[in-house]
Amino acid sequence: MSAVRERLTDGLYGLGWAAVKKLPEPVAAGLGRRIADTAWKRRGKGVLRLESNLARVVPDASPERLAELSKAGMRSYMRYWMESFRLPSWSAERVRAAFDVKDVHYLTDGLASGKGVVLALPHLANWDLAGVWVTRALGVPFTTVAERLKPETLYDRFVAYRESLGMEVLPHTGGSAFGTLARRLRAGGLVCLVADRDLSASGVEVKFFGDAARMPAGPAILAQQTGALLLPVTLWYDDSAVMKGRVHPPVEVPETGTRAERTAVMTQALADAFATGIADHPEDWHMLQRLWLADLDPAKGPEA
Repeated sequence: MSAVRERLTDGLYGLGWAAVKKLPEPVAAGLGRRIADTAWKRRGKGVLRLESNLARVVPDASPERLAELSKAGMRSYMRYWMESFRLPSWSAERVRAAFDVKDVHYLTDGLASGKGVVLALPHLANWDLAGVWVTRALGVPFTTVAERLKPETLYDRFVAYRESLGMEVLPHTGGSAFGTLARRLRAGGLVCLVADRDLSASGVEVKFFGDAARMPAGPAILAQQTGALLLPVTLWYDDSAVMKGRVHPPVEVPETGTRAERTAVMTQALADAFATGIADHPEDWHMLQRLWLADLDPAKGPEA
């Protein structure tokens, strides 16, 4: 990305954070839909990739159905952004009212046991809203990692934004994040990781909607090394203003096998849990990048 484009990107995000949170909520929602529909009509790279990914999730969908799903998907993606721009100004009461989650007892019981908990999520609906709900509605701080974005100023903006919401944010690169996450878990803390896309190109191969993909090994390894509970979480939108979610039963550590074998089994279990949520709500899966191994360009790695 050129320096000029990086400055422009950072400036646009800054404008979004400054302007959108000041708009009345119905106006912001309507603006998000218009932006989504405009982007969808342009059929850019992200929209085409989203449609290609959705074709794997819904293999029997007609071209017309895929177009409907990708249009709804772009609207869901922009809802994520419009909500996220506004989250810092939401009260604790507004946050509590904005998210309805099933089976949260898996999380609260796990934390009460003192073992530590790893929540692993796919890119479904609004994971930032779910995180704010944890910090403000449950009153539980947590640690997460963030992909290093270009430009650096944009990454810094994202970190400051998430820290303002009560999250401890570690850089994905640099090597020290894993040790810090492990220490937080051994102290009985909470770690939240978006875990349906491997950024290292050294993740675990899983079967995902019938084809090979790679997902990060971190959640499974952290659970093995620290004794923390590993809980998949799926999120979705419906026709209401309230996001829905579900905490899935714990992914157990296998009793036998090498660490690599146990990690593979656990990561596959995560992938299976993610797939159930994505299959039920494909339009809320914001995967605008290549994911499956067959789609990746080896020369460019997972960012292709």
